[in-house]
Amino acid sequence: MSELNKEVADLVWGRPTSGGVSASIFRRWTQGFLFSENEHSALEQFEGGPCAVIAPVQAFLLKNVLFNKDSPNWRHISEEDQKVALCSTLSEILESACSSPSTGYCLVSWAKGQTPHTSTHAKTQTQSQTQGTPEPESSQPSQVLQPTSLSAEDLGFERFHSILHKRTVKSVSELREEMLSLYHTWRGCCGVLLFLYSVILTKGIENIRNEIQDTMEPLIDPVHGHGSQSLVNLCVTGHAVSNVWDGDRECSGMKLHGIHKQASVGFLTLMESLRYCKVSPLKSNTEGKHTLLCKHRHIVSVI
Repeated sequence: MSELNKEVADLVWGRPTSGGVSASIFRRWTQGFLFSENEHSALEQFEGGPCAVIAPVQAFLLKNVLFNKDSPNWRHISEEDQKVALCSTLSEILESACSSPSTGYCLVSWAKGQTPHTSTHAKTQTQSQTQGTPEPESSQPSQVLQPTSLSAEDLGFERFHSILHKRTVKSVSELREEMLSLYHTWRGCCGVLLFLYSVILTKGIENIRNEIQDTMEPLIDPVHGHGSQSLVNLCVTGHAVSNVWDGDRECSGMKLHGIHKQASVGFLTLMESLRYCKVSPLKSNTEGKHTLLCKHRHIVSVI
């Protein structure tokens, strides 16, 4: 593992003990951004953990789809519209995370010839029959092969970090073109992690460390596998602060960073009703009407 990859891994997963990062937790984060077959503008999550990234992407995606006049029926968008919506959404989040346009945008994908083999599963689809017309005995349900969301079984933590490729694009137009060209990468094995690493390297590891309240706390919890508040804030606002109040606050001589700019996607939490925290008006009152709702250890996107 290269030194840069190790820095990113330590920031995301923490410095593992002798046992290393839990294989089961890492596996839960190896899905891609896949659309639901039943709700064409909805992203699916298969296991607990990656909602900290998927839910913000879902919220921005819905915002973009709903306000796109070329797609009047947001619940039944075409595959091409899904591609454009997802890639433009990922680009938007990367743009908000970029500390300085002069430094460019970092995209993390697979090294040449190292794309993990993604298994396929057969999904049976039975054609509807006309009422009163019997189905021929020789007919068989058609099988359609579709990519799964999970990585190959032999792709572990160390292997994943050894086959990453990073490249930098300098302009927004080039970024959007590259995001479209990498569409199948975002949908495939580890697409969520590849995008998360792209956001982190675009933001800058040192910039994130300066914003996180506790630099010893990883972005992904090593025990339960859920994303931290800093990770959610990074995806929603472009800043990896650990708190959800307005501005910075002083506490016993310590500066605690909060939200400084209104986001186009909001954040609410059930913890506020229990008086465990107070969400910033800048974060709860958004430019649009799309909000993330944090329910204990799960985050969902609501309109």
